[in-house]
Amino acid sequence: MKKSLRLASIDIGTNSTRLLVADCDGERTETLDRRMVITRLGKRVDEMGMLSPEAVERTLEAMAAYRDVMRSLGPSRISAAATSAVRDCANGPGFLDRAAEVIGERPRVLPGGEEARMSFLGAISDLEEKTRGGPVLVFDIGGGSTEVIVGTLLPGGGAVITAARSIDIGCVRMSERFLEGDPPSPITIGRMESHVLGRLKPVIGDALPERPSLVIGLAGTVTTVSAIKQGLGEYRTELIHHSSLSRRDVEEVFMRLASVPVEERKRVMGLEPGRADIIIGGIAVLRAVMDLASLDEIMVSEKDILDGLIIDLYREIS
Repeated sequence: MKKSLRLASIDIGTNSTRLLVADCDGERTETLDRRMVITRLGKRVDEMGMLSPEAVERTLEAMAAYRDVMRSLGPSRISAAATSAVRDCANGPGFLDRAAEVIGERPRVLPGGEEARMSFLGAISDLEEKTRGGPVLVFDIGGGSTEVIVGTLLPGGGAVITAARSIDIGCVRMSERFLEGDPPSPITIGRMESHVLGRLKPVIGDALPERPSLVIGLAGTVTTVSAIKQGLGEYRTELIHHSSLSRRDVEEVFMRLASVPVEERKRVMGLEPGRADIIIGGIAVLRAVMDLASLDEIMVSEKDILDGLIIDLYREIS
């Protein structure tokens, strides 16, 4: 049996900044503390090509709080990673320097393919043995980008990734670029959907030569749709992790949210108010993935890039 190590990971995303502290044996993670703050680091990065001072301060404040959590739990190492927003901006290095001063570790900027690999590693980390043997599709809808990964799970553990792509169609980016009006008009939604389908179609076609035996959806859009479907008054990991979403579930939630203003969306049970202005863009990506891959149902996972970063760190240092 491998020795367990206490490790931490921080995911600095376009929409949120997240922390995981977990005990890891190199294959699985046992969560001690998992937190998320909506910091919107990538606000208007698609338009301006720069991180705004306000967004930087919000993100550094969240990281300072995470530093205190880590001090109390004592992880031996930290893996901090920045994704789409920092990849796409000119002042990212300066932000990373300041982040290093806060947490004592300079975050690395993950290329899209590496972000995809980490998401896949986390998503498959606690699957049951019966799921192994066929192609698995994992997709991660972030704020600035969406990762699509296909791999085969090997009997006894491990996996072979056959395709990993990152596409610049995240929930924040699509909402800022296309969704005018409150609620957005059918015309603007249609333009966004055409763009999303156009970007995803060649990726899905190349990555999926055959129908997957299992499909796993990651990140806030997918977990939020599950929470809304279940009518959860508060976020409950045990009810969301490995829950299922049908194509009909996704369509019903989309139509319900797309037809009402942001302030009304904020009152929907299961929808965190901070996601109300970008959730339509995220669900548009989710619908497109399901349609292009002819999916009737997906599995929702809470195990994601945070877990992948920790497992990858364990393997690096052990």
